[in-house]
Amino acid sequence: MSGAVRRALLEGSEAIVEAAVGAGCRFFAGYPMTPFTELLEHFSRRLPEVGGVCMNAESELEAVGMAWGAVAAGARAATGSTGQGLSLMEEALSEITLAELPLVTFLMARGQQDYHQATRGLGHGDTRHVVLAPVDVHEAVAHTRSAFEIADAWRHPVMIYGDYLLAHTRESVTLPTEPAVVPDRPWAVDGTLGGTGRSRLISPLGFAKAGQHSPGIEAHQRAIAAKQERIAAAEARADVGACDDAETIVVAYGTPARFVRAAVAELRRGGHRIGWFRPVTLWPFPGDALADAAGRARRVLCFELSAGQLVDDVRLAVLGAAPVVPIGGISTDSSGFGVGRLLDTEVVATRILAAHRDEPLPPLPDSGGLP
Repeated sequence: MSGAVRRALLEGSEAIVEAAVGAGCRFFAGYPMTPFTELLEHFSRRLPEVGGVCMNAESELEAVGMAWGAVAAGARAATGSTGQGLSLMEEALSEITLAELPLVTFLMARGQQDYHQATRGLGHGDTRHVVLAPVDVHEAVAHTRSAFEIADAWRHPVMIYGDYLLAHTRESVTLPTEPAVVPDRPWAVDGTLGGTGRSRLISPLGFAKAGQHSPGIEAHQRAIAAKQERIAAAEARADVGACDDAETIVVAYGTPARFVRAAVAELRRGGHRIGWFRPVTLWPFPGDALADAAGRARRVLCFELSAGQLVDDVRLAVLGAAPVVPIGGISTDSSGFGVGRLLDTEVVATRILAAHRDEPLPPLPDSGGLP
């Protein structure tokens, strides 16, 4: 351990919280729901130790409202839930985006069936969040710190897309010990300018205080759309492996991408020309990088733990340059919340090899649970 970093063996949820606290997060609100509950529990322990506040709200509706107020007042703040809980937050998350507030949201999904929810705009209006999908706990720590930095740089919400496996896996991680520098927030409604005639207003409609310039709703919404275009051009990130000579490319994101990466390495040792591609940002989707990789392949496979959502963005990126074959599917444990039998390197390798050979895919393994 050096003076700048420390190493620790932490569960994913705990590591994310440590990274958030180190990034200067001082307010968190949420409502317990598996596998988000552990995140809330760790925040409730850590934030009071550093002078912060964690609220176990009455529901997700109150949680996002509390976080909205905290970030508008100038705090580095965050909230989160599972996909079901985020469904309740969607109206507020849309308004927070239009109000240009740098809120960080943690989606601890039960699988990968919330991809459309995360990437297609959380609620109404022309709103998108930057979405980072860590492949492991180590990357989750880095992404969490980056999320607060990206949110502040653009005055725009950022989401971390985690899952059950990420939340409950223990890994050795490196944590910075030096506190993050939180930039000034001259837009914050913190009460310091009350009575001066220069008080501030944060509005999702672009309104301003009486006597101050207001762009109006239409101009404000156009400005948000233009900013999102700049974000899309600047923030797309991907991780690519062994694609230069690949006849087949396998696309996967989040923790399942670890299994794909291991399966591809095993298949390449057997002489099969297969590569892998991982979108690190789900929005903006790294379509140009995928199109470049796919231009040299005979087929593109899409592995995801859903009935098919990521595959939409893969097809849009490839644009017919190669056939896109879904090889994933719905897979859970018997509870419906945890990791299913599909998430096994040997099973993944079998499905990749069948598609690589243009053979029928083997049946999806079932959960083994009660009917």
